Amino acid sequence: MTLPGAALPGPTPTLVLLAAGPAPAVAGLQGQAGPALAAALGLHWSDPLNPLSPDEALAALVGVGPALVPLPRDPGQPLADGRHWAAALGPWRQPVLVLLAADQLQTGLPAALTALLAQWQVPCLGLVQWGGTWQPELRRLEGLPWLGGLEATSPPEVAADLRRVVAARWAGLDAQG
Repeated sequence: MTLPGAALPGPTPTLVLLAAGPAPAVAGLQGQAGPALAAALGLHWSDPLNPLSPDEALAALVGVGPALVPLPRDPGQPLADGRHWAAALGPWRQPVLVLLAADQLQTGLPAALTALLAQWQVPCLGLVQWGGTWQPELRRLEGLPWLGGLEATSPPEVAADLRRVVAARWAGLDAQG
């Protein structure tokens, strides 16, 4: 389902959806939240990337079009070749969204993921909280690129607000080239 006004400005991106933790937890969070997030953003929910072949998987994204594509692996977890996904995403200039479960906000994980992506120059649109009570005033104090919160029972206006924030952030990233 595409919501009215869902299109992001400029060329519509293919966004990679990141999450952190053990692979089953990452896949579970993405499977639960990803379709709702994709619908809120007016993007197609895609099959996951091959977590073991970053360059091949990222090459396959070229020309895919407007989609939200999950990476079912923590982007900081080492790969067999010694790299990790964050290091692979940077050179491809692949834009990402970071998904965090509400209970992960009680850890340093949001800041750590933001720093990891910045280190490798990954274009990160921002962080999205799944579940729990969205507390924008607390999130602003963290100084991280929070976009908003969403849950399965979010009313349409919450999805519309999230879409507007993501569109504004995308316009800023797109202008930077």
